[in-house]
Amino acid sequence: MDDRQTVRDAKLDELVRAIPFFDGLPLETARAALAHVVTREHPAHRVVLLENDWGSSVYFILSGWVKIRTYNIDGKEVTLNIVGKGEVFGEMAPLDEVPRSTDVLTLTPTVVANMPANDFVHFLNTEPQGGIRLAKLMARRLRQVNRRLRLRESDSTSRIADILLFLAEGQGTQKGTSIEIPNLPHRELSSLSGMARETVTRVLGKLEKKGLIKRTPESFQIVNVDALDDLLV
Repeated sequence: MDDRQTVRDAKLDELVRAIPFFDGLPLETARAALAHVVTREHPAHRVVLLENDWGSSVYFILSGWVKIRTYNIDGKEVTLNIVGKGEVFGEMAPLDEVPRSTDVLTLTPTVVANMPANDFVHFLNTEPQGGIRLAKLMARRLRQVNRRLRLRESDSTSRIADILLFLAEGQGTQKGTSIEIPNLPHRELSSLSGMARETVTRVLGKLEKKGLIKRTPESFQIVNVDALDDLLV
């Protein structure tokens, strides 16, 4: 094996470890799936893909956060999801062979691995574990949507607590006994929760006074996850 192949394999192995969707698969299977992946860095507030584009790539987030949005019939922006490191997006259009149904844009500086859609579909068709992992991903997202819909009739505190826990789930960074997530703009939390920005600001202030969260210019720290979870009614 020449030096160039050794370096290439090392880079592929690093990608495998960085993308949970492929981690734990047979190494050669994961390497083959990721052979044509291109890594790109995007600044904050950059559109990564647009609604109605054709699905030529599937995207894996290596670092940073993106929001998935659409617009209602009145032309108002609706945030459907906010996802971060380790997540995948853009996987549905290649499977359905239809145009994208949402926009995706970065909220923070973000590094994304772009996988050709044909490679992703081939991987799912040839590796049973790939289909199982995609099914688990879809099931988790459906549970999250169901929980959010159930909480739509709850009070504002419950809904904001749910959004914070949702963002921390699987993506937050453990800092001692706290979990840290980026301090996203209140307008994003407002769009995701379906509440007015002023309500979001007021509830966050109340949670901070109770000692359940701490805020810095860069991050939210969820100080007591169990106490925040107890607010869901």
